Amino acid sequence: MVDKAMIEFELKKLLSLDFNCSEDDFDKKENIIVVSKEHPGRRVYMPRKAFFSMITLGRNVVINAPEEMHEWLVKWSKGKESIWLFEHHNLMELEKELSKYGERLWQSHHMFLPKVQMEEVDVTFEVQWFEQEEIKALYGREEFPNALCDCFMPERPDVLAVGAVYEGQIVGFAGCAADTKLFWQIGIDVFPKWRDKGIATKLVKLLKNEVFRRGAIPIYGTSLSSIGSWNVALGSGFYPKWVEIETMGE
Repeated sequence: MVDKAMIEFELKKLLSLDFNCSEDDFDKKENIIVVSKEHPGRRVYMPRKAFFSMITLGRNVVINAPEEMHEWLVKWSKGKESIWLFEHHNLMELEKELSKYGERLWQSHHMFLPKVQMEEVDVTFEVQWFEQEEIKALYGREEFPNALCDCFMPERPDVLAVGAVYEGQIVGFAGCAADTKLFWQIGIDVFPKWRDKGIATKLVKLLKNEVFRRGAIPIYGTSLSSIGSWNVALGSGFYPKWVEIETMGE
């Protein structure tokens, strides 16, 4: 039976693989600093593990970094709550230290988990579904920068998508990539003149429901300043759960 407790339990299992820590570490008051390590089953976004990465589920931060950075990181994070370590002035200090190793910070990811209720979706457009093999024909289309990966990635394949069709043309598109076998991440694109009509929220709801039906857990991610994307997530039955940041990969 899928419920909120089960989903959050599975999330901590996954994140403990990603961050080479215990599942209990995310609930501790003190900040945790460990060396990163490759574990089978982790999420694969880049060819190699990031030099530095940091995550919070709201209580503390867990940091992956080489041992030579640990002494500095202990001093930098001492006495600071997790929310402040993601603030710009603290990230600027971190960026300066990372530059000594030829590294720089990349994106911050604001991640959402789904509520388990599957709502009925009142659609006012034709719905077109795409399975994994059908998605491959869509790679390279500039209209779908968020809904699809740039190309087929065996380690993180796009597995399912749904489009909103008006008069034979796709005007909105939501897709999901299998971050792992269990967690499928949803992305959404709506053509500019069709935005603010509720299409994005309806597509994400449809895809969220279908992911659950297929035995996986849908997740959603966006950037800090993408207010429209935040509203889609909240309106589609997701709630914010964690924030992470890492250095640029190769």
